[in-house]
Amino acid sequence: MSREKAIEILKGGTVIPAIPLALNDDGTFNEHGQRVLCRYYLDAGVGGIAIAVHTTQFEIRDPKVNLFKPVLEIAADEISKYEAKTGKTIVKVSGVCGPIEQVCAEAEIAKSLGFDAVLLSPGGLADYDDDYLIERTKKVAAIMPVIGFYLQTACGGRVLGYDYWKQICEIENVVAIKCASFNRYSTCDVVRALALSSRNNDIGLYTGNDDNIIVDLLTTYKFKVDGKIIERGFDGGLLGHWSVWTKSVCDLFKKVKGAKADDEWLTLAAQITDANAALFDAANGFAGAIPGVHEILYRQGLMKSVRCINPDEKLSAGQAEELDRVCAMYPYLTDDEFVKENLAKWEED
Repeated sequence: MSREKAIEILKGGTVIPAIPLALNDDGTFNEHGQRVLCRYYLDAGVGGIAIAVHTTQFEIRDPKVNLFKPVLEIAADEISKYEAKTGKTIVKVSGVCGPIEQVCAEAEIAKSLGFDAVLLSPGGLADYDDDYLIERTKKVAAIMPVIGFYLQTACGGRVLGYDYWKQICEIENVVAIKCASFNRYSTCDVVRALALSSRNNDIGLYTGNDDNIIVDLLTTYKFKVDGKIIERGFDGGLLGHWSVWTKSVCDLFKKVKGAKADDEWLTLAAQITDANAALFDAANGFAGAIPGVHEILYRQGLMKSVRCINPDEKLSAGQAEELDRVCAMYPYLTDDEFVKENLAKWEED
């Protein structure tokens, strides 16, 4: 029942700091310092703790360092004591990483120590394709609940597109997703994939975009599909940033959650980003940016050709369909009627 309650809290959204590693000046592990950190976060009012994640340093897995299991044991012990004292349930998240064999072994350790979910890092797997990562997610999900993770490329992550996240969202026992791509285009991909999946209501969505925390938490995304508006937003945050000033973070989070429903401007901002991703061809590294602009103006009759100076510079594969999608999904972002009303006048000599 404790894990069921924790997963319920996770899906509903809460504050989860990604906590650091406590060392001594000589580089040795400071177990007491690690316990002090855990107690700080717990008394600050967090809903969960994530450890053995990027903020804890991936090097804890190095055999010479060998701190993966010790830091998990300490966090689990301190959380257990806190829960017994307060009656609260704290979400225990362990980071796991590496190829399938390694990541499954780490998940087994986390499970044995009573952790509720694992944050599945894609770091260091640039040589593996999406199919491998999806199969890897399924293998780990068979062991324990999974938090999917979009890690920014600057920290060793890789680009993971809409189709990838659409498949991840359909995997049973994926209970949350952390988006830390630090990129508005890819953030829209993750939110749209979840919103349009069959498991939209079964997966918590967490911001890891430390550069955009409040906007993420305030934004309600709206997607029009088959005449129906589907809404989605971020439920909580799992952030390295939240490992400092954590009490004020917890206080602010309550206010942000209460203000979330009123911000139509932020909804619009998210929709414009989604539309821009299609227009500028973000999925293909902006290769079709200029042709995308030409295509819209051509469709409206404002340009007579989509030709660029370089004749090989054309729409990317699938870009026209993406333009169709965003135009249908957000018709109020276009000015088609205005152009129709005035095009003849503009075309007069």
